[in-house]
Amino acid sequence: MSERPIIIIGAGHGGVQAAASLREEGYEGPLVLLSADRHAPYQRPPLSKAYIKGEASADSLILRGPAFYTENRIALRLGEAAASIDRAAQRVTLTSGEQIDYAHLILATGADPRPAPFAGAQLPGVHVLRDMDDAERLKQGLGAARSVVIIGAGFIGLEFAATAALKGVETHVVEVAPRVMGRAISQPMSAFFAGEHRKFGVRLHLGAGVAAIEDAGAGARRVTLSDGTQITAGLALVGIGIVASEGLAKAAGLAVDNGVVVDSAMTTSDPHISAIGDCASHPNLFAGRRIRLESVQNAVDQARVVARKLTAKPAQYDALPWFWSDQGDLKLQIAGILGEADVFVTRGDPEQRAFSVFAFKDGRLKAVESVNRGADHMMARRLIAANAALTPQEAGDPAFDLKARAMGR
Repeated sequence: MSERPIIIIGAGHGGVQAAASLREEGYEGPLVLLSADRHAPYQRPPLSKAYIKGEASADSLILRGPAFYTENRIALRLGEAAASIDRAAQRVTLTSGEQIDYAHLILATGADPRPAPFAGAQLPGVHVLRDMDDAERLKQGLGAARSVVIIGAGFIGLEFAATAALKGVETHVVEVAPRVMGRAISQPMSAFFAGEHRKFGVRLHLGAGVAAIEDAGAGARRVTLSDGTQITAGLALVGIGIVASEGLAKAAGLAVDNGVVVDSAMTTSDPHISAIGDCASHPNLFAGRRIRLESVQNAVDQARVVARKLTAKPAQYDALPWFWSDQGDLKLQIAGILGEADVFVTRGDPEQRAFSVFAFKDGRLKAVESVNRGADHMMARRLIAANAALTPQEAGDPAFDLKARAMGR
């Protein structure tokens, strides 16, 4: 390869989108897409839901077919992990020892499961969920288990809990915080989901930490909680959050701060290196501070920004963050950043399992959480992105025309 390529490390949603967008924006030079995963790039959100339920196959989750990489002259290299970056030489060394020089490097390394702070997390039958292989092990384990314990009541933990409980498996969720999804959603929405999970059959243990996990024999695990409660289950999932995969960047001397530090064009402290997605700590217009977002939408939008930058076009990440989570038959959609919102208004009827919570701070709409109300979510994205004026009284009035306000009328 005579001309130095753009190298993308990581072939998740962000990495694949970066490669696709570079071609769409007119970049004609060589492209190398490195993936430590042995599987062709695939969608990750369905792993904790449709894949484990058996409603989606590995093939159905593939992001792009093999022809895409060939037709777009993208050198996709599976099972190839980067070991180090030599910034002075602009060179990546792979774990195999091979070295590849780059014209520009894009870090799309994602995030890793947060290490468990208790003993026993490495025992057989104790799982994390990050990739396809993890999901397959969980799927097989769930098929044989009569009971499961999930440590962590975040999105992934509750998605898996809903799947397990609705399959008739005795399901326990342990959460050290006093409420479910406490870092991500409002108290009213959290209370609703806790109630619905109990209706699914999930047993919630809130405000309880884990002291240790032990082998209980006969293929079972015994989880001892901080209050002395013991739960015995055939399978355990540790889902206590994720941390940015920033080790490669840190070792190369790049600035890191809860992720690889980037500017609004996703450029790191080295102008020849960009970072996108879960691994990137970026200045966020809607949060009003530097944050790291863990979502497909964020990774894809940032990939497009980098592609525009590298083809000499205006490039700035200013997209409105939005998220989603499917738990049983409940679709949670979130627009905006909750932050320090202190006024919450409900629109719709929680009893009908279709409503939204509008969150305000200093009279301005900051975020909207919707359950089974897709129209509210779409209007919320318009309203927040445009910084449209909306009062709590208007948000709570079912007769108020949200669509008209969102459309600027």
